[in-house]
Amino acid sequence: MIVTATPDLVLDVLEAADPVTQRAATAKLDALKSSDADFAATMDAEVGKAAAAADQSAAKVAEAQSGTVNGAPVQVIKAPGSGEVYRKFEAFILQTFVETMLPKESEAVFGKGTAGGVWKSMLAEQLGAQLAKGKGIGIAKQLASAHPAGPDVTGRPDDDPGMGDRS
Repeated sequence: MIVTATPDLVLDVLEAADPVTQRAATAKLDALKSSDADFAATMDAEVGKAAAAADQSAAKVAEAQSGTVNGAPVQVIKAPGSGEVYRKFEAFILQTFVETMLPKESEAVFGKGTAGGVWKSMLAEQLGAQLAKGKGIGIAKQLASAHPAGPDVTGRPDDDPGMGDRS
């Protein structure tokens, strides 16, 4: 498929849009165009509506963090332990190191073009992950010791042994 100009993309998106939504958006634009309302005043009103919607969503988030929504208990999903995050970061760093060490002219092994680059990148990713699984090179350990685990959203420490599977 060859795309010759931007209008082709715009028309494709317009044709793919929901007809009801398209008509509603067109009607809103026509109403704004036909009214003699000041543009700045219209924008201020829209900002006010968006701020009210943001306040409502912040209230819902606060309810969710308190542990109940509309009186029903909410199950809090615990984020991965900080050690796991640091290990993944170390794996990414090792992936970068390994990728730069792999031979540049390796078409016989990985293939040509983009496919060869993808295979090489996937190999580097897996090697980095395996190197970081063991003791790694110490990046994760240093980061974990520099940033001790703190409380999570529920106020419990990250390494709380009572936070196992809550079925």
